[in-house]
Amino acid sequence: MAAEHLLPGPPPSLADFRLEAGEKGTERGSGSSKPTGSSRGPRMAKFLSQDQINEYKECFSLYDKQQRGKIKATDLMVAMRCLGASPTPGEVQRHLQTHGIDGNGDLDFSTFLTIMHMQIKQEDPRKEILLAMLMADKEKKGYIMASDLRSKLTSLGEKLTHKEVDDLFKEGDIEPNGKVKYDEFIHKITLPGRDY
Repeated sequence: MAAEHLLPGPPPSLADFRLEAGEKGTERGSGSSKPTGSSRGPRMAKFLSQDQINEYKECFSLYDKQQRGKIKATDLMVAMRCLGASPTPGEVQRHLQTHGIDGNGDLDFSTFLTIMHMQIKQEDPRKEILLAMLMADKEKKGYIMASDLRSKLTSLGEKLTHKEVDDLFKEGDIEPNGKVKYDEFIHKITLPGRDY
């Protein structure tokens, strides 16, 4: 993981994640009514909702086989992938090293939340799509032709089939011979799916 992904200060505690998810003012569970300090720099949990924390806790509990509040470092990649993240083995190793955990160690839920937040932030699809589109737009016009985008999507990286590109264009309201404006396209294809 590149240094620009690390935030200054120590990793946040579980109370920081809860605070950001809507429990303002005090740390829970410690019996303390003191406000949580903001001197630790930006909080990494500002993108985690209480629903996300609950989902992460449920998955974490599946790998906490001895119910000690810890999972094995060897289970980290599988747990992260169960929650939709796509870490490489190298990224998982860097996350563990950042927190001083060796490959045979354990990590608690607070550390797991921090790692998940860092990974998901790093995998921001909007940023990845924008970067790919900027690389294709050599003249910096703010758009690329749909035919150029189709060519890139079917020949580079994880190659899409022509049907997958057709579906993507349909979802993004893109005419096969039209222009694709970055901001509109990224907004349309990264909207959450319908929850039926």
